[in-house]
Amino acid sequence: MNTETFVVLGSNSFSGATFVATALAHGANVIGISRSPEPDEALLPYKWAPHDRLAFHALDFNRDLDQIEEVIRATRAEYVVNFAAQSMVAQSWDNPDHWYQTNVVATARLVDRLRRVDFLKKFVQISTPEVYGSTSGLVQETAPFNPSTPYAVSKAACDMNLLAYKKAFSFPVAFTRAANVCGPGQPLYRIISRTVYCILTGQKLRLDGGGTSVRSFIHMRDVAEGTLDVARRGNPGDVYHLATDKNQTIRAVVEEICRQLGVRFEDSVETTPPRLAQDPAYLLDCTKARTEFGWEPKLSVADVIRETIDWLKKNLDRLRHVPADYVHKP
Repeated sequence: MNTETFVVLGSNSFSGATFVATALAHGANVIGISRSPEPDEALLPYKWAPHDRLAFHALDFNRDLDQIEEVIRATRAEYVVNFAAQSMVAQSWDNPDHWYQTNVVATARLVDRLRRVDFLKKFVQISTPEVYGSTSGLVQETAPFNPSTPYAVSKAACDMNLLAYKKAFSFPVAFTRAANVCGPGQPLYRIISRTVYCILTGQKLRLDGGGTSVRSFIHMRDVAEGTLDVARRGNPGDVYHLATDKNQTIRAVVEEICRQLGVRFEDSVETTPPRLAQDPAYLLDCTKARTEFGWEPKLSVADVIRETIDWLKKNLDRLRHVPADYVHKP
C-alpha cells in the first residue's frame, strides 16, 4: 500500500505540530511548511518521537506561494491541511489588516492555484468556532456566522470563499472547528500552559474577566485524530466540530491547575478586566464527527493539566528563554 502524503501548512504552530506528530504516528509522510525556522524542540511535539518521514520547509504563506505550490506538486500530496493563520483573537484589533491578509487573501491565492491540481484528495481548512460569535446551547455545524472580532471575521470570510470554490470548481475542501485546544507544547501565553508556568516561576496569573467565560477544553491529540479522520473520510463541503462534552469556566480550569500543583487560587491569580468583545461561550455539538467517524475524545482536562505540568517541569530551563507573551509577526 502506498504511503499517504500530507502537506501541513503552519506546521510550527502548536496545533500543526501536534497534527504532524499524529500523522507520522499513523504512518504518513509529512511535509511541514511554516514561515519561520523550527523553534525549540520543546515546542514541537513531533520532535518527541521518531520523525524521519518529515521534511520541513521554511516558506512564508504570504510571500512564497510559488515555492509552496512547487512543493505540493513535486510531492503529489493527497492531503493539504491548513493550520497557517494569524490566530490570536484579542490582538487582531491592533492590526486587523494583517489578519485579513493572511487568513483571507493569502489563503484565497493558494486555493486558486490548488483548484487546478488533479491529485489533491482533500484540503482541510482549520476553522474556528469564533465564527459563530457568542451562542447559547450546543451549536451545530449549520449555525449562522456572527463573528465579533477581526480574527473571527477573517476566518468566516476564508470559509465562505472556500465554499464558493467548492460550489464553482468542486474543490475538495472540508472544515474542522475545534474547541479550545490544549496540551504539552502549547505556547506559554495560552491559559493552561501560562497558568502552570506562572505558578512554577512564582508569578501571579492575570485572569481576564475573572475567568467566567465557559469553554470546552480538549487535548490537541484528540483533535488531531479527528482532523485526520476529516482528511481521509470527510465529505467535501462539510464542517466537523471537535470538542468534548465537558464545558466549564476558565476559572474552574485554573482552580484545577492550582489543585494539582498544591497552591491556593487566591495566592496565584489576579483578576483583570475582560478583553474586548470576548465571547462568553461557544459550546459545540460533535454528533456529526461521532456518527460519521466514530470519533471520541479520549483525554480529560485533568489529563491535559497533568501532561502540561510534566512537560513544563521537564523543560522549564529551556522555556525560560522562550517569550512568555504573544509576539506579533506581521
